[in-house]
Amino acid sequence: MPSAPPVTDLAGLASQLRLSVFRASRTLRRESQAGISPSMLAALSTIDRHGPITAGDVAQHEQVRKPTVTRILAGLVDEGLIERTADPLDRRVAWVQLTPAGRALMRNVRRRSDRFLAGRLRALDPADLATLERAAEILDRVTEQEE
Repeated sequence: MPSAPPVTDLAGLASQLRLSVFRASRTLRRESQAGISPSMLAALSTIDRHGPITAGDVAQHEQVRKPTVTRILAGLVDEGLIERTADPLDRRVAWVQLTPAGRALMRNVRRRSDRFLAGRLRALDPADLATLERAAEILDRVTEQEE
């Protein structure tokens, strides 16, 4: 099988990928109908993956400033989706984690998004599915953050 020609327009490819990922993300957010803002959903997802976690660590994962994440977390507490717990050794530090309602919301969001996307994938031929599987692995590598 001949190899693909090398990509010479990396900026063009980056632009196309950015736009495609943005559109896919926007479509999945719309389909998930979480009932909270996208930034709240992103923070909730981070807490789900890494929690219990501090506000500073949420800010780092989400790449936002501490005052922004403080406001987002306050909204999530108000919605009953996360709870704060003071660190027993350092009362200045608060840990956040999902409540049962937060876990249920995340399960529902993921289930709806996966169901929607799986429906779209069913229309593709096996070669396109294999290409997407490989692309997903590559995107994971490209977007990995050092933690």
